[in-house]
Amino acid sequence: MKVIIPMNDYGIFADGKDTARANSLIVAKMFGKDHKNVLRAIKNIDCSEEFSRLNFAPSKYKDDRGKMQPCVMMTRDGFTFLAMGFTGKKAAQFKEAYIKRFNEMEKLIFNIVTVRKDYPLLTEAIKMVHDEPKPYHFSNEADLINKIITGYTAKRFRQLHNIPKGKSIRPYLTDRQLELMEMLQKVDTGLLVAVPDYEQRKRHLEWYKLKWEQNRIETLTA
Repeated sequence: MKVIIPMNDYGIFADGKDTARANSLIVAKMFGKDHKNVLRAIKNIDCSEEFSRLNFAPSKYKDDRGKMQPCVMMTRDGFTFLAMGFTGKKAAQFKEAYIKRFNEMEKLIFNIVTVRKDYPLLTEAIKMVHDEPKPYHFSNEADLINKIITGYTAKRFRQLHNIPKGKSIRPYLTDRQLELMEMLQKVDTGLLVAVPDYEQRKRHLEWYKLKWEQNRIETLTA
């Protein structure tokens, strides 16, 4: 299964369709259950074939001996259906923790999707200001924003976080960084035409970042 946002410590990740899912192997460990029993519970869940198909995706993982073993990647609804059968005080605590982690992952997915949808507007602006745009025109503009947000180019950020070459860094950013990226992308789209000089544009974007952070602090402390 394609993974867009890496798995967290609760086994929750985002798949290629921007859906939050939980790995049955990690769920079993968190709830103190044998994985084979969790797989059996999923198999025996009394639900429709359509619900099962949409919310329980068969997958595999490599065990400590290097052998491929079955697991299931379940959606929030799938997890909820499964967790109905987990009882006890400890189980209740982990159910609450999983709800919180699913909420966090879905917020992260939303922010990433928003940034992704806005990015084409920035690339169109780059095309407008260059008669013959080159690949470095796009990478330089993206890294202008990346460096303001993270302090690094995308290439250096990947190296520091062991991210494969060519893979987007967005899934590895925080919610705050993604919200800032969304704002700076929109601002830079307008600045590209109004302020063609790179260094001036950089100063404008840094000012916007400062104001954004000040407003955010004021909102949180109000």
